[in-house]
Amino acid sequence: MTTPTPPVGRHLGTLGPVILSGGRILGGKACDIRLSGDGRIAAISPAGTDTTPVRRVPIDDCVVLPAFVDLHTHLREPGGEDSETIASGTHAAAAGGFSDVFAMANSRPVTDTPERVTWIAQTAARTAAARVHVVGAITTGLAGSALAPLEAMAAAGARVFSDDGRCVDDAGILRRALDAARATGTLIAQHAQCRHLAGDGQINAGPAADRTGLPPWPGVAEETIVARDVVLAAESGARLHICHVSTARTADIVRWAKSNGWPVTAEVAPHHLILDDQLTTGANPLYKVNPPLRSTEDVKALRTALQDGTIDAVATDHAPHTSRSKAADWCHAPFGMLGLETALPVVADVLTRAGAPDWVRIAQVMSHQPARIGGIDTLAGRPLAAGEPATFTLVDPAAHWQVDPLDLHSLSRNTPFTSMTFRNRVKATVVDGHVTHDAARLLPAATTRETRP
Repeated sequence: MTTPTPPVGRHLGTLGPVILSGGRILGGKACDIRLSGDGRIAAISPAGTDTTPVRRVPIDDCVVLPAFVDLHTHLREPGGEDSETIASGTHAAAAGGFSDVFAMANSRPVTDTPERVTWIAQTAARTAAARVHVVGAITTGLAGSALAPLEAMAAAGARVFSDDGRCVDDAGILRRALDAARATGTLIAQHAQCRHLAGDGQINAGPAADRTGLPPWPGVAEETIVARDVVLAAESGARLHICHVSTARTADIVRWAKSNGWPVTAEVAPHHLILDDQLTTGANPLYKVNPPLRSTEDVKALRTALQDGTIDAVATDHAPHTSRSKAADWCHAPFGMLGLETALPVVADVLTRAGAPDWVRIAQVMSHQPARIGGIDTLAGRPLAAGEPATFTLVDPAAHWQVDPLDLHSLSRNTPFTSMTFRNRVKATVVDGHVTHDAARLLPAATTRETRP
């Protein structure tokens, strides 16, 4: 299936012919990266050896990575513009090193028709600082009772379908969705949460729920859906993606499915790699997320599953909410956390080798594999090589920075990482030669900011 390439609607300027000197691709040796004027990499050579008479911009000590792809972003527009807009959410994405984001369907109204797919794509083309790929709903209104027009939405450009925020509990409907996805070459992404087992759960079942007295949310509510759906994927031959894996047993089920050669992929959210349910003892709604923070043992298992390839990708599940809504008591506050601007440092902390970030693996789980899963690997997640698009992010590996919600680009402030100190920070992001983020003014652009009507 061929769909139009989404443009970047807003950026800081366009890099013309230039040599970026001293950066280290995937943490390797310092090199010269020469960009052409058409948004591509012209050549890569050892640092200081490219004598082409063009501007030279030092990027000494920066790690150069392919720009990231987020399979799971909530941009809230339309209907939730007090929490986020396509413009603000994609600015946060660019600041986090992302060139591409997949916008989930649970907006108001739900993205469940081809017209709504088109509206979001057109709005993003005017206002977005990252390429936006529209995720269509699996069922009409996310109600789980009637299949949405998947074929028509695919024709309008949707590559992924998900009822994220709600589970497609009905196995028959999920099977029909998989059949439609197979026919259109698209992907079904399941939010695994059996309503009969999760009920009104609010917090991880076990000690966390016992300490707080809040309704428990057992891991089996996730695991039973995943077990069912991987078998359905095997039987149908359609591609199935498991959203935000949160338990050790879910990871084991995915590992089993892959060992059988079934067409299953999985993602993990950064917060599930570093935060556990002990943080919920005080019932602070900043730590309320769907699925909930799990046990220390689950966190360890998810890290292992990401390291060994069982989990294919990191996806932020960036879920902005207003400060007022998050200030409610736990049971009335919404589920969700910000994630775009803190994803890289969290993943770099998790994926280390010999005490240093494993930049090759980070590129795989944040760029190459998400692009492949989302069906945009001809556009994004490309290797950094001559002839490839100039789409990359520059990372300062020596940065020591403390997360301040007021410094984030989202309209919302609901980060669970407030006051945490990280290493590694994105300094600049470039998409097809367009500078979409440059906090340190490292990359003086050759042309002025593009403006679209």
